[in-house]
Amino acid sequence: MTSTLPASANGLSRETAPLLSQSMSERIRARLRSAGATFLANDNIADHILDGELEGLEQEVADRVRDLLRALVIDIENDHNTEETAERVARMYLHEVFKGRYHQQPKIASFPNVKQLDEIYTVGPITVRSACSHHLVPIMGNCWIGIKPGSRVIGLSKFTRVADWVFSRPHIQEEAVMILADEIERLCEPQGLGIIVKAQHYCMKWRGVREPQTSMVNSVVRGDFRHDPSLKQEFFELVRQQEALLST
Repeated sequence: MTSTLPASANGLSRETAPLLSQSMSERIRARLRSAGATFLANDNIADHILDGELEGLEQEVADRVRDLLRALVIDIENDHNTEETAERVARMYLHEVFKGRYHQQPKIASFPNVKQLDEIYTVGPITVRSACSHHLVPIMGNCWIGIKPGSRVIGLSKFTRVADWVFSRPHIQEEAVMILADEIERLCEPQGLGIIVKAQHYCMKWRGVREPQTSMVNSVVRGDFRHDPSLKQEFFELVRQQEALLST
């Protein structure tokens, strides 16, 4: 029998009662809209997810994946290979391949540039893994980061952590590089910054035109790298030297 008692009589406030009828994704989406925050495919929304909600979202995603498998006419009740696929896919999306959307940025400590170093250096190749936001199939490649230090520096391994966090979202490569540049500028305020990404897109290798040898290369340069052609050239030359060293 359906209760006709008011929400307050059931121990619920008028504000709390409607939330119980919402899915976890609806609650988070409503919170994002209330804050005026965007939740595009390559946005990070971790600040708007409360403690415990990620577990509830994982369960909701698993339920939706089960619906997808059934719509594909896959007998998940009797097929031992897909019996737990929905749970695996939900964990994979939320905590691995799209973790850059749902988890906070790894803690990155910066340090004063005590010696006032101003010579450029490069870090790479850094393996980057993402997914095309059009088809949700893999993007796999390498990233090189060039820095002319400013007043603060971060450890070399931290570039890898930030790149992994940024790329672990649905992306188009052109935007991913810009977002990574924004994060590095925020973390260490370099005088100059250059990033190159070379990647293969499985939306072209696995489907569509099915061109297995095609890759995409793009770059972004900022600060002194943008305004001083010689520094920009030095950055690209250092990357070429790193590639040549790896191929020997």
